[in-house]
Amino acid sequence: MTFDPDCRACPRLATFLDEVKARHPAYHARPVPAFGAAQPGLLIVGLAPGMHGANRSGRPFTGDTAGILLYQTLHQFGYASAPESVAVDDGLQLIGCRITNAVKCLPPANKPEPGEIRACNRFLAAEIAALPEQASILALGQIAHQAVLRALELKLKDYPFGHASDYRLPDGRRLVSSYHCSRYNTQTRRLTPEMFAAVFTLIQTKD
Repeated sequence: MTFDPDCRACPRLATFLDEVKARHPAYHARPVPAFGAAQPGLLIVGLAPGMHGANRSGRPFTGDTAGILLYQTLHQFGYASAPESVAVDDGLQLIGCRITNAVKCLPPANKPEPGEIRACNRFLAAEIAALPEQASILALGQIAHQAVLRALELKLKDYPFGHASDYRLPDGRRLVSSYHCSRYNTQTRRLTPEMFAAVFTLIQTKD
């Protein structure tokens, strides 16, 4: 199973989502499904939904600052029909690309616990298994990078995380990683638009 909209496997997350839904009845406040092409050449893996972004809108990286740079860059490189993702009904389409998260539910303080990351890893493993052969995976941040490796039952030490790291995996797929496009990283310029664009240029560069 690649997704369970009713999953309550993590008691801390399920309880927190109940509390958020009570405070914000209009919010999605449930596990957030992946968004994009059914058979993508590029799968983007984030960390987890943001409180007022995906957790509110029900679409990954939609409605908060973390998605601004991502969707602008996706549009720039031909993966998105528009440079901005506002709401699930805004008509935006992804082209040859799909976005998911290592953890499908909003965690308190945006920090999932290790056990929660592991519990959700089965969904990511199923998503990766369904990818076309030779697909590329873009991991946003170290936790997403490591979640991809765990989903593929690969040793973390063999594929260390680094910005613009680029690995050919045993199954023929490719894992490219980047600093996360979070508000903190973009505001402190740990990740600049030029750095992020260079990662996508790398992805589109074939051997």
